[in-house]
Amino acid sequence: MPHDTPLIATIAAGLGLAFIFGALANRFRIPPLVGYLVAGVLVGPNTPGFVADASLATELAEIGVILLMFGVGLHFSLKDLLSVRAIAVPGAIVQMGVATLLGVGLAWLLGWSLGAGLVFGLALSVASTVVLLRALQERRLIETERGRIAVGWLIVEDLAMVMALVLLPALAGVLGGQTPVADHASLLSLPASYGIWGVVGITLAKVAAFVVVMLVVGRRVIPWILHYVAHTGSRELFRLSVLAIALGVAFGAAKLFGVSLALGAFFAGMIMSESELSHRAAEESLPLRDAFSVLFFVSVGMLFDPFSLISNGLPILATLAIIVIGKSIAAFVIVIAFRYPIVTALMISASLAQIGEFSFILAELGVGLKLLPEQGRDLILAGAILSILLNPLIFLMVDWMKPWLEKRAGKPAAPEETRPVGPATEPGRVASVQAVQGGEDGPPPKTTLAGHSILIGYGRVGSLVGVALKEAALPFLVIEDADKTLAKLKADGVETVAGNAANVDVFSAANPEGAKRLILAIPNAFEAGQIVLRARAANPVINVIARAHSDAEVEHLKGLGADTVIMGEREIARGILEAVTGKTDDSTGPAGEIIPQPA
Repeated sequence: MPHDTPLIATIAAGLGLAFIFGALANRFRIPPLVGYLVAGVLVGPNTPGFVADASLATELAEIGVILLMFGVGLHFSLKDLLSVRAIAVPGAIVQMGVATLLGVGLAWLLGWSLGAGLVFGLALSVASTVVLLRALQERRLIETERGRIAVGWLIVEDLAMVMALVLLPALAGVLGGQTPVADHASLLSLPASYGIWGVVGITLAKVAAFVVVMLVVGRRVIPWILHYVAHTGSRELFRLSVLAIALGVAFGAAKLFGVSLALGAFFAGMIMSESELSHRAAEESLPLRDAFSVLFFVSVGMLFDPFSLISNGLPILATLAIIVIGKSIAAFVIVIAFRYPIVTALMISASLAQIGEFSFILAELGVGLKLLPEQGRDLILAGAILSILLNPLIFLMVDWMKPWLEKRAGKPAAPEETRPVGPATEPGRVASVQAVQGGEDGPPPKTTLAGHSILIGYGRVGSLVGVALKEAALPFLVIEDADKTLAKLKADGVETVAGNAANVDVFSAANPEGAKRLILAIPNAFEAGQIVLRARAANPVINVIARAHSDAEVEHLKGLGADTVIMGEREIARGILEAVTGKTDDSTGPAGEIIPQPA
């Protein structure tokens, strides 16, 4: 068997170093994305030691782009965008315009062409989806007004970049670059010798034809395929169908309509998001999406020359200033112009003060089309790495400045938030409310409930438990991090704490010291174990009930202090025996342990 395996070596080295440096970055509270980029730099041709195969890394990165864009489409929410369209649409367009002009200005100073300046400026104008969403989630801002504005702003930027990726190859010749030579004939290939507007028109016609096919055919075929495969009961086939649809639609879009792989993958995800099985599709494709996304960032890091930090010191500082200062000031002024509070303007400015995955994709496309010089790619990569490193510090600065700015602005204290307390879940009654202090950015306010049940998770199992607690008029609150579930619980008058119960502040807000019982309805035994330990430390006498899927999980949770562990498979077996024999089977105890029967 031959041992010359560059593909395996590239994947092994890329993922291995990405894990090491991603873990180190996470340890120092830096986005792991920075660690992945550093791993790429170390296996790239610009540093000594092992050099991965650059051509293979590029192809693996292409799969990463497809799956990354598929994930963006899968989580695309037109409803979220429409709810904040009044500020998100004009705000994102103006901010992108300002950043692009600043990029064009720097490119002019460096002696580049107008086409290079446009690509460079566009790459600096769009924030990283990964970094922004993580920053908002860590601060529990996703469900706040400012969080929705930031996410809507990001969606507009993403859509603008998708259109840029579609139009740039068609306009490359006009902008002074090299028109790409297609390696396959598109069914809709048309002569492109009609001037700039003819080229744009032909490109948009191809995109429109693809969109029509996806909306008319794809909306029927893709959900049907998912439902058919789901009914086979094979998880393996379902996972395979999701990946086949993502890659197949992306390749088909490029082969048949001449549009980018990225746009095809985005639409595949967007169409799939309309299916009732979209949540499961996202769950099943996540591991492979994550793995190839990591390889994408590693391949981007391989292109970066770390010595350019010395040779291009001043241009890199200017690039970083555009990203961190120019974009932030533009966003701040726009939000203030729409009469939003200073706090909202500061948070959105901080969120957008970085660049990421779309910038890398556009930079690589620009270099491939001979529009952007390699120096421009190095500046974009350096600006991305440095801005992502600085982003947590910018948020800390915003937190530090916020009280001072509010005081200077003469802003009154934030109104008290109404939150349901007490046994507020009795049938037919609306939850009583009591005012509690608590801002959006700090830790969640602590509940005033006592002698209550803390229900962790409100999925298929947790919702059944919640209904039973409500019917029994027992006071309880729910810790949940799913946005739609939280909104429904609040509408039903159920007290909630938003976030992950493994987080110290989130769990403390549920008052475990005064609680009577803890019910863990989440399926993740590892995470549940952490919560059991935290609950036992806060309240040694609290009654802990958990769920498990195996004997090992039962032993694990009981070893950490759970009083009762219910194993789903044994409860199903008990139900089957009751249906068969017509009587209750007492051969399993409440913890899922077998009780010896008399001979």
